[in-house]
Amino acid sequence: MPSVTSPQLHEKASGFFSSSGVKLKEARQSAGTFVGEVTKDAKDNLTDVAERVGLVVKSRWALLQQPSTRRAVQERLICAAASTGTLLRKGVTETKGKVVVGKTKVEEVAKKTAQRSKTLLTDIERWQKGVASTDVFGVPIEVTVQRQQSSRPIPYVLVKCADYLILSGLNSPDLFKSEGDKKVIQHLVSVYNQDSNALLPEGVNPVDVAALAKCYLASLPEPLTTSELYNEIRGAHSSIHAMRNILKRLPSVNYTTLEFITALLLRVSQKSLLNKMDARSLAMEIAPVIIWQKGGKPEFYRKYWSQPSKGSSKNMDPPLSYSAWDMLAEEGEAIDASSLIPLDDGMTTDFGADGMTIDFDAIEVVVCLIEHHNAIFTDANETVWR
Repeated sequence: MPSVTSPQLHEKASGFFSSSGVKLKEARQSAGTFVGEVTKDAKDNLTDVAERVGLVVKSRWALLQQPSTRRAVQERLICAAASTGTLLRKGVTETKGKVVVGKTKVEEVAKKTAQRSKTLLTDIERWQKGVASTDVFGVPIEVTVQRQQSSRPIPYVLVKCADYLILSGLNSPDLFKSEGDKKVIQHLVSVYNQDSNALLPEGVNPVDVAALAKCYLASLPEPLTTSELYNEIRGAHSSIHAMRNILKRLPSVNYTTLEFITALLLRVSQKSLLNKMDARSLAMEIAPVIIWQKGGKPEFYRKYWSQPSKGSSKNMDPPLSYSAWDMLAEEGEAIDASSLIPLDDGMTTDFGADGMTIDFDAIEVVVCLIEHHNAIFTDANETVWR
């Protein structure tokens, strides 16, 4: 069937395409005009910006070319450099300071370490040898006197104590009985172990001085009256003549020191109304530290001087602690601590409040030495204290 084209439809289509082409042409022209305007505006803007930047740069450059501005910039640069230098120097100084402080601290630590090492070596020496080369306490009396290199064969520590008591302490109550201040006595022991000729501190309590002298006598490795003459001395207290003859057999240092100590005790007893220490009271305190037999060494002094004695061993039984009232038993005597009945061996004994044996023979010996001092020590120096 042949197609039939309507004249009206053909006309409408032609009109549509004609109008569309016109619109497209107008749109293209409009777009071109817009793009051209935008491009022109962009060029104008860029030109304007470039001109402004150029003006700013030119003005700044002109400003920099001015002498005043150049100097200001130079000054700022110099100030900045100076500040930087100052900070660097400060940092270096602080670093040096820290290094110096660190070095000082290291030196202090090294010094303390060296001192501690020295002390440790001294302690080791005392442990190995029993006593140090400068010690007074715990050293045989003849060794101490020999070190002094003095014509007076009496330990300096006893001389210092006696002089102090004679001058300012005879009226003090309970001399040689009171234990004194433990810390003070420990300090004095340390002082005399370092310097045997040291002076006693001014104002020290006479009670502490008397306790120091007693401590020294108790620290001797051998009793002042010697172990060999122990029985003979204890048995001679009833005879001045026998006592005098026995004591002359003592070593020279022991004899002179015993005479010196008992002379001091005599002076103390002469003030007994004030110090409450007569000859018997003094004898009860001094007898245990100067008259004792082997195995009966008084150990109460160790709370003031705790260095180990020569020949001490870890396997040995710990030493017994004795008080100032402790006395000595007969050699070979066995005492049952649970019994209050002493063995009947002919020895005059009793028991004190602490359960230890009191040797009345030793006490009587010291009483005799005090009360008959001048008769027993016929060569006694009556002008010991002027």
